Amino acid sequence: MDIKGTLVPIGGNEDKGHENKEQYTLEFIDEGILAHIVRLAGGENPKIVVIPTASSIPLEVGRNYRDAFTKLGCTDIHVLDIRSKQDAEADSSINLVASADCIMFSGGDQSKISKFIGNTSLHALLIDRYHKEEDFVIAGTSAGAMVMAKEMIAGGSSTEAFIKGAVHMYEGLGLLPEVVIDTHFIRRGRFGRQSEAVAKFPHLLGIGLAEDTGLIIKKGKEMEVIGSGMIIVFDAHNLTHNNEKILQEGTPMTMTNLVVHVLSNGDKYNIETREVKVLPVDSPFI
Repeated sequence: MDIKGTLVPIGGNEDKGHENKEQYTLEFIDEGILAHIVRLAGGENPKIVVIPTASSIPLEVGRNYRDAFTKLGCTDIHVLDIRSKQDAEADSSINLVASADCIMFSGGDQSKISKFIGNTSLHALLIDRYHKEEDFVIAGTSAGAMVMAKEMIAGGSSTEAFIKGAVHMYEGLGLLPEVVIDTHFIRRGRFGRQSEAVAKFPHLLGIGLAEDTGLIIKKGKEMEVIGSGMIIVFDAHNLTHNNEKILQEGTPMTMTNLVVHVLSNGDKYNIETREVKVLPVDSPFI
């Protein structure tokens, strides 16, 4: 089935327009990740529903996003804090998500999103709208980005890189089943745990998102990098050696012929064809 909607996974700590300098404010309004989301969702006061389920401080998180989207001219902003399967099945939750132009999942613990929203009527509605509606946007930062995958990184050590067992997997929402997503990628040194994730699932692409960096993913396959940092793409489908399956936990791993791309603002990647399109070297920063 063709996908018509748009996903925007974000690496965490995205700019929310907290500074007051005029030039900074103009850049936030014109080029910030949240500004991209508003434009993708319609641009003229879209209905945005923030879901801080992953967060342990949902009131503060909801307030921060309300303030950030308000600075971008939005007034139709709602916070839907789901804390149980019953919340996800409630008519009020279903009706709010059914009428939204954009869903924004916050950061926190991605397992909470899977636990409370996965395999519910709300989950089914999200998938249905994402597949069928061209102007529907699902965005998520940090935990909210990681849960977009089907094979979701639920945790694991960044310091024990390339050691089997350093990454723990769980079932995500399956919006983008072809990939495994990790976030805060550069700052927290997560190269090793993403490597183990793609060693476990070499048919999937690994995507590591730096902070204040995101992807616009259209039709489930066409990705464009936005934000101030970079993304790392791990392509393991042509590995010539991968001993992950035969190792005991705690053992160093071997992988050969792992293809890695480092992409930044404006660069593009096709999940289906695995084709890379980068900006010319002399192009100005977008």
